[in-house]
Amino acid sequence: MDGFKAEILKKRIERTMENLERNNMEAFFVPDKEDVVPRLSEMISAGSTVTCGGSVSLYQCGVIDFLRDGPYCFLDRDREGLSKEDREAIFRQAFSSDVYLCSSNAVTENGELYNVDGNSNRTAAILYGPKSVIMVVGINKIVRNLDEAVLRVKTVSAPANALRLRCGTFCSEKGYCASLEGKKSGVEICAGCHTDARICCNYVISARQRQKNRIKVLLVGQDLGY
Repeated sequence: MDGFKAEILKKRIERTMENLERNNMEAFFVPDKEDVVPRLSEMISAGSTVTCGGSVSLYQCGVIDFLRDGPYCFLDRDREGLSKEDREAIFRQAFSSDVYLCSSNAVTENGELYNVDGNSNRTAAILYGPKSVIMVVGINKIVRNLDEAVLRVKTVSAPANALRLRCGTFCSEKGYCASLEGKKSGVEICAGCHTDARICCNYVISARQRQKNRIKVLLVGQDLGY
């Protein structure tokens, strides 16, 4: 990256982190995905009960293997051989965990987190339950404001995840949300396809938090996830 672009990006990251802190969310930065696990090892105490939401970013950073091999009680939702009932039990156990790890669909420069889910165990845990929520977020998910966050989900996050999960939705086939079909302007936050396979069912905006530093955002200076 050219030096001038790097300096502008640095300013965006700093502004985002300052506003996350202003909203009572602790913010950290590491330059590379290889730095994520060492930082998490400092943030998560041995013996903690830890679980996570579905996240490509966590896998890309080696976090899942780190949790499986580490000194933690890891409630592993992706462990081989789990039945649907076993997995749902882990989703519920997550609410009493010490640490919940996930990513965010978007982070605004105003210090807000925007997340959209279908099953919604992740968004539920972000809102309430786990003592601490740690989000590992690539800089590709930083946007200026909530309007850009909404558009990012409809044109990047949801289509890519729907394709990965083989949902067969409009967005997985077209690469953008059905609500944008034929539109030249304006984005309706909740509009979309009308199928049971839809993964955009519940929408959560995390702004200023009452519980200071319960949510921690670890920004990574690389593109991660969707």
